[in-house]
Amino acid sequence: MPVNPTYPGVYIQELPSAVRTITGVPTSVAAFVGPATRGPAEKAVHITSFAEFERIFGGLDRDHRMGHAVYHFYTNGGSEAEIVRVVGMVADPTPPPEEPNAKVKSYPATISLKDKVRKPGDTQDPPSPKEVAKLKARGPGSWGLQLKVRVDLDTRETFDLPVPGPGVPPPPPPTLYNLTIRDEGTGQEERFLNISIDDRNPRSLKNVLAGSTLVEYDTPADPGLIPAAHPDVSGEEEPDVWKNPLGHAVATGGDYAPPATGDYLGNQEAKSGIHALRDADIFNILCAPDFQERTKLDDIARFCVEMRAMFIPDIPMASIGDAKDLSQRFPISRANRKNAALYFPEVKIADPTQDYAVVDTFNSGVMAGLWARTDVERGVWKAPAGTDASLGGVVAPSVQMNDLENGVLNPRAVNCLRQLPVYGNLSWGARTMAGADVANDQWKYLPVRRLALFIEESLFRGTKWVVFEPNDEPLWASIRLNVGAFMNNLFQQGAFQGTNPDEAYLVKCDRDNNPQNQIDLGIVNVLVGFAPLKPAEFVVISIQQLAGQIQV
Repeated sequence: MPVNPTYPGVYIQELPSAVRTITGVPTSVAAFVGPATRGPAEKAVHITSFAEFERIFGGLDRDHRMGHAVYHFYTNGGSEAEIVRVVGMVADPTPPPEEPNAKVKSYPATISLKDKVRKPGDTQDPPSPKEVAKLKARGPGSWGLQLKVRVDLDTRETFDLPVPGPGVPPPPPPTLYNLTIRDEGTGQEERFLNISIDDRNPRSLKNVLAGSTLVEYDTPADPGLIPAAHPDVSGEEEPDVWKNPLGHAVATGGDYAPPATGDYLGNQEAKSGIHALRDADIFNILCAPDFQERTKLDDIARFCVEMRAMFIPDIPMASIGDAKDLSQRFPISRANRKNAALYFPEVKIADPTQDYAVVDTFNSGVMAGLWARTDVERGVWKAPAGTDASLGGVVAPSVQMNDLENGVLNPRAVNCLRQLPVYGNLSWGARTMAGADVANDQWKYLPVRRLALFIEESLFRGTKWVVFEPNDEPLWASIRLNVGAFMNNLFQQGAFQGTNPDEAYLVKCDRDNNPQNQIDLGIVNVLVGFAPLKPAEFVVISIQQLAGQIQV
């Protein structure tokens, strides 16, 4: 803070530094959008392993390709992913009179906890039980109907109770209870101890269930009551409370329908469908393997342009002829092709859901994992293709190609997956969908486009401190210092062409590109240029026979 000298002596003043380090953003966070067996719906969930996907979303499912895509993403080197489970519309259980056929989003099953439960020997339910609280499954689907909940009162309060006897006052009403949740489909159990009936207590039901992967809190009917304990099953040495209907409460209701085209595209205001990813911190690659509506692929690609991400569409192509025809009428507009990359053909995998039978499946998950692995090993500026770009978990490409057939598709911006002797299954193309030879687009190559997106996002996040700073030479110098340091770091890592920084990049922020009229409008202009490395797509080796020395 500024020093106010009042007495003769030495004063110490700390000055702010002009150094504002810009950190590069992650480049290989993949987003997967599609149906799943279970899990939260219309919400971006961050995961770091396939085991986490299995725990939250149910793992592999024969009817849904997203699980296989996530599995192959991690098989090929992926590390971080955002999962959005999309669901369809179902009949409204309580439609308004004016709309008897109204529809709502799929909704989960619920479990009711009451203040009275049936006891062994009772022939009917107790009269007038009150609902104490309601829980709901974390996401719609039939899996929620397999949830069971048990309440017991073996809490820490029971350890402090005096021994009953003459003159001993009766114990106060309990205020704590325990909750055990069981998923009969998977055998998973969760137990929460010493839950308070006080909603303001840190151990309230709402707070403790925030850590559950099976159920979530719903609005309580009467928070002042405590749920009744479910009785143990009598007549057995080790009673199984989960098999006796008196020993637990069961889930009821709920409805689910698979997503339609509109459910994938969602709504921006409601943040549903792909727009749920707006709540994610960052994602760089988008896959929607179950989405088959070609006419709407452009909507997803446009979303990726806005979010600075790349789209790997899964378009069914049974033959080289299909891929050639598709390349001539891409279902993605020219303006959005720079943020999409198309791969052919599909891949053959050993499917665990079909006794490891070899089946064809889409390639987006495999390629997203390969991109992530290449980013870690070489950098985002390295093309995810070549003899190092092996495809893990792939038996073979669905269509075998030779060099001539590859040469038909490559100029049309279709990246081919090949099986080469010795090297095995490889990615053998590195173009965006804007990379057709006839287009001559500046974003022809995938590593160039992804490097540009990486720089854009890093600078977008790393220069927010500039906002509202005094717009003059001290600010411009600070911008040049920090942006220049970031670009120089990339140059040192081998991201750009050139033998020195002057040949590799430029950062311009001075009086030339910040005239007074722009300053008056509150604008500061920063020009950042870079010379990208382009992949050696064609290697030409010239061989010439030299004539022997002629004696004269």
